[in-house]
Amino acid sequence: MEGQDHRGGKEAEMVTPARRQHGLLPDLIDWAESFPSMFGFRPASGIQGIRVEDFVEDGMYVVRAELPGIDPGKDVTITVDDRLLTISAERSEQTTEKNRSEFRYGSFSRAVALPADAKEEDIKASYAKGILTVRVPVDETAKVHRKIEIETGDES
Repeated sequence: MEGQDHRGGKEAEMVTPARRQHGLLPDLIDWAESFPSMFGFRPASGIQGIRVEDFVEDGMYVVRAELPGIDPGKDVTITVDDRLLTISAERSEQTTEKNRSEFRYGSFSRAVALPADAKEEDIKASYAKGILTVRVPVDETAKVHRKIEIETGDES
């Protein structure tokens, strides 16, 4: 059942990142914040989102988040509250060159709605090669698969 989405309704909409309201030129600001760091350029706001993918595989709802260069033991927090899984991270970086020092700081957060049948008490997380993987067991025995018949009427 890989790739099958067990969420429905309004909760499923939470998987997509919330767009911040910037007032003037929101598309330009969103573009600048996602622009790759070329020639040392960093977006002025210092805020970027956490890129995630989520899927169901082998009885687990899996969320994978890109968090390169982060120390998961001290820079990452994972919380769950009322079926909402939130991943938060902070990154600070200092570069020193001749006659110049620069300090950058950013905090990141991403929330996804868990499936209704998620076993929140059994959530596990691991981190390897810049990828945080959160595994949430789901109760697949409660799933009922049935075909829905379509009624047709005479159009006379």
